[in-house]
Amino acid sequence: MDIRPRRNRKSESIRSLSRENVLKASDLIMPLFLIDGENKKDEIKSMPGIFRMSLDNIIKFSEEMHGNGIPAVALFPAIEDSKKDRYATESVNDRGLYQNAIREIKKAVPDLTVITDVAMDPYSSDGHDGLVDEKSGEILNDETLPILAKMAVSQARAGADIVAPSDMMDGRVLYIRRALDEAGFTDVGILSYTAKYASAFYGPFRDALNSAPKKGDKKTYQMDPANVREAVREAELDIAEGADFIMVKPGLPYLDVVKTLAEISSVPVAVYNVSGEYAMLRAASANGWLDYKKTVMETLVSFKRAGADMILTYHAAEAAAWLKDEKN
Repeated sequence: MDIRPRRNRKSESIRSLSRENVLKASDLIMPLFLIDGENKKDEIKSMPGIFRMSLDNIIKFSEEMHGNGIPAVALFPAIEDSKKDRYATESVNDRGLYQNAIREIKKAVPDLTVITDVAMDPYSSDGHDGLVDEKSGEILNDETLPILAKMAVSQARAGADIVAPSDMMDGRVLYIRRALDEAGFTDVGILSYTAKYASAFYGPFRDALNSAPKKGDKKTYQMDPANVREAVREAELDIAEGADFIMVKPGLPYLDVVKTLAEISSVPVAVYNVSGEYAMLRAASANGWLDYKKTVMETLVSFKRAGADMILTYHAAEAAAWLKDEKN
């Protein structure tokens, strides 16, 4: 018998019939950077093609993306330094920039899912995801939890569909779930940044929000890049505490972690294709070293192949438009 796997590759129609994983626009979530003001669209130098946008432009962009099949956006605020303090007080301002944006986006595009970020760093004068002890510099776990819970409730009150704690404090999923339920927001989901690694790939994101730590690093709460079993432990804890979705961040260097969690998780698994990964493809293609569209689509399908149910990616808007064009 002459066994030839190439028979299943001999034409595009046969390849499409044999294809194990198919990328769809509905798999994609677009991260958005919000700034104060009107008619603002400032390109981020380290992320060509990605912009900090005022609310009016974010709404226009969201309407366009939703029209191309993207079901959700993840919203991140750039907060003025004058509004930052060590307790991230601005994060619970129901009339603040962030909460107002959530309300207006939901009003303009009701069917678009809005995912909000629960962490102190955009609002913190220390630039950390948790409360910093003024004497020791330690990131205080238990003292941070009430701040995160109040933040999540404020976001839910503004209309958030899903809150996404990205802080990596122990026990925060349970604390937030209880706070949401007690406030009457039982339908608001939690997307936990379950396996968020202390990665060197976050640099452009911190440029975008001016949210880098003022002192020290995040290694005492974000995960060691060398560990996989620890991610399983984090996933089991988050699911037991009430997480509706779990996430791995970054993406490409952690495909093994995505696969591992997808195999054991009872809830959907997300992956964050982060700013540094985006910047690499942009820079390489700008230099003529890679084909941008082909490498983007290959990258995104690799997340599906690893087992991700949803992909947060700065390529989302472009990829959705390409997929729509292919159908037409």
